[in-house]
Amino acid sequence: MANAVRNPGDEAPQRGLRADAQRNRGKLLAAAEAVFSERGADASLEDVARRAQVGIGTLYRHFPTRDALLAAACDECLLALTDKSRSMGASAAPAEALRVFFEELVRNAGRYRGLAASFGVVLQSGSPGCQAATEEGQRLLARAQGAGEIRSDVEFEDVVCMVTAISLAAAQSPDAASRIPRLVALFIDGLRARSEGGAPAVGSGQI
Repeated sequence: MANAVRNPGDEAPQRGLRADAQRNRGKLLAAAEAVFSERGADASLEDVARRAQVGIGTLYRHFPTRDALLAAACDECLLALTDKSRSMGASAAPAEALRVFFEELVRNAGRYRGLAASFGVVLQSGSPGCQAATEEGQRLLARAQGAGEIRSDVEFEDVVCMVTAISLAAAQSPDAASRIPRLVALFIDGLRARSEGGAPAVGSGQI
């Protein structure tokens, strides 16, 4: 069978469509940042589309769910957080590196009013920033456990649950900026490995 003749001019419309889709995605992310910052994570997605000057169908083609849009809106900050953590290397003690990362993750969970309630789901979205932050958090936790500084029974999912809880609690405090470091420090202290005779490990039946 003879190969179909390909007209080079056929590729131009495809490139144009891709460029247009990229522009719409950028407009939607800028609009989401503005609308979520003003009205919270539960703001109307129709308002986001309107601010971006695109149809709601275009929004859903790029971001099928609210959580997908929230994850994409948080990506840049989460990627920056991950890069900063990786750049620290081994300069900080394992548990201290985990504390610093955890504290910044809590602040990101409060990026928009109401985001903390669904932050655990957002982190599982698989977006580049969420994936990078999850992998970095798991790496830091494993490093601290390997050094014997953090209890071996702690899972990263436990950390994510506490990120949500602390962010929600801090949102109710008039001095959230100073409250977050204290709450994170208390939580990390509770994760520290104990010497023999210290606090027992938590089993699934105790939760």
